[in-house]
Amino acid sequence: MRRMRTKSNARRARTTAAAAVGVLALTTLTAGCKVEPVGATEPTTLPAKAPSRPTPAPSPTADAAGPGGGSASPSATPSRTPSVRPSPRPSTLMSMGDRSKRVRELQARLRQIGHFGRGPTGYYGTTTFASVQSFQGKRGLERTGRTDTVTWERLLAMTREPTAEELDPPDAAPAAAKPDARCMTGRVLCISKNSRSLSWMIDGKVVSSMDVRFGSQYTPTREGTFSVYWKSRHHVSTLYDSPMPYAMFFSGGQAVHYSSDFAARGYDGASHGCVNVRDEGKIASLYAQVQDGDKVVIYQ
Repeated sequence: MRRMRTKSNARRARTTAAAAVGVLALTTLTAGCKVEPVGATEPTTLPAKAPSRPTPAPSPTADAAGPGGGSASPSATPSRTPSVRPSPRPSTLMSMGDRSKRVRELQARLRQIGHFGRGPTGYYGTTTFASVQSFQGKRGLERTGRTDTVTWERLLAMTREPTAEELDPPDAAPAAAKPDARCMTGRVLCISKNSRSLSWMIDGKVVSSMDVRFGSQYTPTREGTFSVYWKSRHHVSTLYDSPMPYAMFFSGGQAVHYSSDFAARGYDGASHGCVNVRDEGKIASLYAQVQDGDKVVIYQ
């Protein structure tokens, strides 16, 4: 009786266990999980992951240096076309209005090759300007009239260093001119525009002579026969506020007088109508001899 009860209990236990295993299997299948046997190894294939957003490529301007600190590749920086700068213009060494020893050398060198027909004065006036233009034109340079570095170097290459006599030649005697008939009697300041000379004459004989210059086309020196009416040793022009030493007036405000501008610039300048003398020693001697009332004859 007891054995039968024991068997019955064992059968009931097995039935219960079988039912429990069935419930567990059903639960696992409905949950979607794969049951792995105990002691099974890790799967060799990982489950697929959901696709992720693609990582954007680095910007071309980003630092592309490698681990060794190298510089970025040339393609990372856009190339630039180098700008072309124009050649600088040659600098000016001498120009209109300059007065110096170098200007005197310029004139002497130009004279050596036939571009300056006068003695050097050291003043850069209209004649020097035109001479430089002539030289530049012959050499295919820009005709500016200014002496720039290119013009000066070209001139140096074509000429030699001027001698002391070439730089400061002795004053040439004024060209001989046949005196006007009005100069042949009495005490006369005989002034020729053609020869640019003044001759101090007494009774038809030349006592002394000197070179002179006259007024410009806008302020011409009057021509004719006049007489000295006033002398002023230290005169200063009230109209132009300029000094007129050894002035000997002959017609209105026009006079024969010494001109420091004439001494410095030569024939590059002009007066306001007066007769300029550039040799101070000669006009000082003349001033001492001329008297009020002496005749003045100015002619071509």
